[in-house]
Amino acid sequence: MSGRVCYLAGAPQKSAPAKLRRKAPSAMVTHRPQEHVADVVSLDEGYLFKEGSDASLDVDGAKFDLFTKGDTAWSRTPDLDKAIVAAMAKGSHAAIAGIPQKGSLISDTYSLAGFGRALALIDKACGITR
Repeated sequence: MSGRVCYLAGAPQKSAPAKLRRKAPSAMVTHRPQEHVADVVSLDEGYLFKEGSDASLDVDGAKFDLFTKGDTAWSRTPDLDKAIVAAMAKGSHAAIAGIPQKGSLISDTYSLAGFGRALALIDKACGITR
């Protein structure tokens, strides 16, 4: 990877089950303009997903299916990334649910307050135009 990288990151407001032992989860949006890449959405859940399982992301009722690898969920295409980022910029909450290697469904809910402002800052820093 070369050149400037701009990203925003956030931690969930709420997790279920609440007392699950795992690495701290986080959600990120990344721009890598030298590689002509923008709006890459990734959710690091702090646990290993069940092999071959998908995760679901709900942004104020808009549903997105994500593929999983290791402890991270990603969108399948750049167009889906852009749709997720657009929904998050207008939304109030995003919730991801996934199945760990062992155990039952785990979910994290993120507040999107300030997301649009943070996105505008990383857009400006990396020269991304919307």
